[in-house]
Amino acid sequence: MLFLLPAYLSENTPVTHFSPVLRDYIMQTDYFFVENEKTARKVVKFFAPDKKQADLKLFLLDKYTESADIKEAQELMLKGQDFGLLSEAGLPCIADPGNLIVKWCHEKNIRVIPVSGPSSIILALISSGFNGQEFTFHGYLPIDKGEKKKQILYLESLVQKTGYSQIFMETPYRNNQLFDDLVKFLSPNTRLCIAANINDPEHEFIKTKTIKEWQKQKPELHKIPAVFVLGK
Repeated sequence: MLFLLPAYLSENTPVTHFSPVLRDYIMQTDYFFVENEKTARKVVKFFAPDKKQADLKLFLLDKYTESADIKEAQELMLKGQDFGLLSEAGLPCIADPGNLIVKWCHEKNIRVIPVSGPSSIILALISSGFNGQEFTFHGYLPIDKGEKKKQILYLESLVQKTGYSQIFMETPYRNNQLFDDLVKFLSPNTRLCIAANINDPEHEFIKTKTIKEWQKQKPELHKIPAVFVLGK
């Protein structure tokens, strides 16, 4: 079996906010696909502090991974070994590269078991006050300034034409630059939701304002995990 295991969005989220089955599945196997070993060990310790770290068998699965890189793990699964797929943050396979192994499991008739957990994308959407029936997630916007401006204006036009909510994000250390670009290029009446530090009991910040209002109140977003939503 392949367990799809969510990670916390904030280390400050109480473990009681998560399903107890998370610990059960982590205790059931020592074998995990992970995007980052250091983060994965912290997540395992968070949910199952009594699990021996020395017993963990971690296989790297990131955006650069190809099937040949995880051949050993696949052979183990074909012999009956259970694996967990651990996300860096939130749910696996959403803004996360885990779909490679999930697709392979379906092809090999290996059972895939998703476990409920937080998704910063969905939590930002439902907290925004925008259309939750029709929406699109765009991942990261272009780094090139010209291409980024085009994409920002394109997303605004989609909101105006379709009413679909448009969700995107940025590498945390570039959040402030993205905010500056949004208030520079978007129309004053366009509505923007910023959801930062989601699930952090002390520092969570979720606000929806017009661009005109955001121009008067710039939040500090440097190195803070955040999701941005445009909508009506």
